[in-house]
Formats: sequence, structure tokens, C-alpha cells
Amino acid sequence: QVQLVESGGGLVQAGGSLRLSCAASGRTFRSYAMGWFRQAPGKEREFVAGIGAVTDYADSVKGRFTISRDNAKNTVYLQMNSLKPTDTAVYYCAATMRSFPPKQEGEFDYWGQGTQVTVSS
Repeated sequence: QVQLVESGGGLVQAGGSLRLSCAASGRTFRSYAMGWFRQAPGKEREFVAGIGAVTDYADSVKGRFTISRDNAKNTVYLQMNSLKPTDTAVYYCAATMRSFPPKQEGEFDYWGQGTQVTVSS
């Protein structure tokens, strides 16, 4: 099992940057592929980025966001640059035992509680 806690969200102006962190606990952290999802008010949760054997990004964030992990610190990061108001959402970290990160939320086994990101225009 793994427990996930997101942090680093906040309020930022359009064009700014934020770095989200996902702190994980569990003896098999390195065995998990990790993903970031987001959910805006009134919308479904959507895939943002994943990391495992490969990295993967949604087209909407490609070139602006970077996912990374530090296994020694049991932490996954999402560096978000050139933020847009449409990036405003609650961002969730998720974990799966799969080697390659899925894009479907149903394929992830563990979820954090989320961190709010608000981008003002």
C-alpha cells in the first residue's frame, strides 16, 4: 500500500509557475508508476502527466509541465510553467502498480486528497 499527500498549490497569475509535490509512504514506492490528474469545477477528472518506465503528458500541458520523481525522497513533482487560467483545478496525485503510467483514473489504486491550483487572468 501507499499513502499520498499533495502540496504546493496556490494562487498565481497567468504566465507564472508552481511546483506541486506528492509525498508518498509505503515500502514499495519505487514499484509504482505515478500520475497527476486534475479536476476543474463542474468537469470530470482528467489526466495531466504520468511517470514510470516512461513519462507521458496530456496534450494540453505538453511543453509547459514536467513530471519527475525522487525515489530517495519518496516524492513525485509536477513543475508547472506558463500557467493559464484554464489550468485552474484541484490537482491529484495517484499511484499504480503498473510499470507504465495509465491515463485512465480507474487504473490507479491510490489517490491523494488534492491541492488547489488557481490561476488568475
